[in-house]
Amino acid sequence: MPAMACCVDSAVDPPPSYAFARDSSLPAPEPFSDVPPATNTAITTITTGTATVENSHWSPSLSAALYRLDAWGAPFFSVNSSGNISVRPYGEATLAHQEIDLLKIVKKASEPKSSGGLGLQLPLIVRLPDVLKTRLESLQSAFDFAIKSQGYESHYQGVYPVKCNQDRFVVEDIVKFGSPFRFGLEAGSKPELLLAMSCLCKGSTEALLICNGFKDEEYISLALVARRLALNTVVVLEQEEELDLVIDLSRKLAVRPVIGVRAKLRTKHSGHFGSTSGEKGKFGLTTTQILRVVKKLEQSGMLDCLQLLHFHIGSQIPSTALLTDGVGEAAQIYCELVRLGASMMVIDIGGGLGIDYDGSKSADSDISVSYGLEDYAAAVVQAIRVVCDRKSIKHPVICSESGRAIVSHHSILIFEAVSGSAYGNTPPSMNSLSLQYFIDGLAEDAQMDYQNLCAAAIRGENETCLLYADQLKQRCVEQFKEGCLGIEQLATVDGLYDLISKAIGAPDPIRTYHVNLSIFTSIPDFWGIEQLFPIIPIHMLDQRPGVRGILSDLTCDSDGKIDKFIGGESSLPLHELEGNGSLCGGGSYYLGMFLGGAYEEALGGVHNLFGGPSVVRVSQSDGPHSFAVTRAVPGPSCGDVLRVMQHEPELMFETLKHRAEEFVHEDDNGTAHSSIAGGLARSFQNMPYLVVASSSCCFTSSDNGGTGYYYCSSYDDYIAGGNSSTGDDEQWTYCCA
Repeated sequence: MPAMACCVDSAVDPPPSYAFARDSSLPAPEPFSDVPPATNTAITTITTGTATVENSHWSPSLSAALYRLDAWGAPFFSVNSSGNISVRPYGEATLAHQEIDLLKIVKKASEPKSSGGLGLQLPLIVRLPDVLKTRLESLQSAFDFAIKSQGYESHYQGVYPVKCNQDRFVVEDIVKFGSPFRFGLEAGSKPELLLAMSCLCKGSTEALLICNGFKDEEYISLALVARRLALNTVVVLEQEEELDLVIDLSRKLAVRPVIGVRAKLRTKHSGHFGSTSGEKGKFGLTTTQILRVVKKLEQSGMLDCLQLLHFHIGSQIPSTALLTDGVGEAAQIYCELVRLGASMMVIDIGGGLGIDYDGSKSADSDISVSYGLEDYAAAVVQAIRVVCDRKSIKHPVICSESGRAIVSHHSILIFEAVSGSAYGNTPPSMNSLSLQYFIDGLAEDAQMDYQNLCAAAIRGENETCLLYADQLKQRCVEQFKEGCLGIEQLATVDGLYDLISKAIGAPDPIRTYHVNLSIFTSIPDFWGIEQLFPIIPIHMLDQRPGVRGILSDLTCDSDGKIDKFIGGESSLPLHELEGNGSLCGGGSYYLGMFLGGAYEEALGGVHNLFGGPSVVRVSQSDGPHSFAVTRAVPGPSCGDVLRVMQHEPELMFETLKHRAEEFVHEDDNGTAHSSIAGGLARSFQNMPYLVVASSSCCFTSSDNGGTGYYYCSSYDDYIAGGNSSTGDDEQWTYCCA
């Protein structure tokens, strides 16, 4: 057992060979059979599936197994021989020289311009358009194969629901990449419709523009104008009342509309994401309402305008069995509409194509699915074909709104750990007099616990040691609350308990790693619905992780932490940090959240006035590091997030500047006022997140040894002058690496 001179009462007579001098130690007792020996630097075993892997040696492949990377990350992510996450932009078709080292992207983005970097501050979103293109093509290929192999007599053309990620370049990339196979867009609000109209002007003329969501006169008018602009626009009725507006406005604008109806299916998705499904769901028309729509269109001489049936079972459909059931029901409705005289052409199966966030391939989880792209496409095509063939109905065009499945993989959130909680409390060193003083200050029952603890230690009774140590600790806490014990004595007891726990082989306590991130801004679904995403270190994966920890963000909110991880884990294997937050060998510790390309950016708020991350767009290239940064945009500044909440940074700056002139005395050089004013200006221009104090902060040039963290950075590192709202040419940098 480690040296514990302060833990042992000199009044206890030890047996032969046990010495309790000031620097002596107890021999280590045998560990419990079900608890592995404790170690400061290594996790002794890892479990992958049903197999246990011993850690006598470590390798990147063991890290891949530990973090389940091959299960959720294939075919786009792997661990390279350097122990870093490697991006495979073309999936299984990626050649060895085309793989991109993710750490090199982060270094390129975050290093100052003077060192050849882009000077962006973390957190950072890395967008990978090649992955986006590959994912889009894979979805199209899956449907093309299912259609060909089953003899289906129509085609598939999907749409991207822009609500999943409305970023301009994401949407423009999807329109560009999807143009060869008529890929379109779906909008659910007026600004989304304007966005989609503009982007599709550069897309395929056959691409669908699906108009979903609740609609007013202006929304429907915009959709009809889009049709006049030769965009293949379909107005989908979410409410029966919308039909009157469509009929009236189409006559006023002299536009023949194409109309769709959204049906409420009886098929219900029982998971979290299925709350909008079923006949009592939020959206869509019942069969009775659909019949009234058909009748009204017929009376208006517009039944030929009804051409599309839309439905949505729910996001993250867990199994193809549920999918087949829902699609089959919808196909029956489609055939009935044909029978009633509608000029039906398209069946829009909505979203629901799921992502396997944890790699479990489970049908019983909200974060996993039991199928792949090929299985999904085959189930959809077969369900529609069987029903239509039975009714002798021409096969319709198949449309899907698979946003999550398209964009999730292409975006990676990178953030750094800035500090970690200490392993434990080390008791103050004591000589015999101070030890006796400590013991005399304890209550009688606490002294008895101490004596029992010493006796149990001599006998080698580990469980009994821990029991008495815990009792001693709790009694001392009560004494402290009553004012009978000093803070030094309480600290000694805390350290003693941790020391004993470590000595007898108890599991290491869970660390808290403080990360330079706002969970509410960048991972809002974790806070809001406990959605889990894969989070792993992006480097050091050739080394054994030595601790387990949870992640705590910068916000002043107790909910700002991540303490649930994929695989049912309540902590994450992590590598050791030094006291200043850097790795033991120096440098920052970077973590990545994967599969977060859908929804997170749009849902994020500005809690504690932390804005969004910086963003880089990275494409594969033939450069020495296999990538090129084609766009680089710094995250919102303090001034930007203040404007979101109706503050006026310019007026705030003037107020503070005048305050400085009133209360701050000039120094001998006459620069105090200008120095403070300059620091204030830069504070408004800087991002709200922490940075390592490797250079001077806004207000002082004193050296802090490179170990501190400030809420300010050198704005000039990433953009020369001005503010974060500068023009495109100043913000966007193209560079090969």
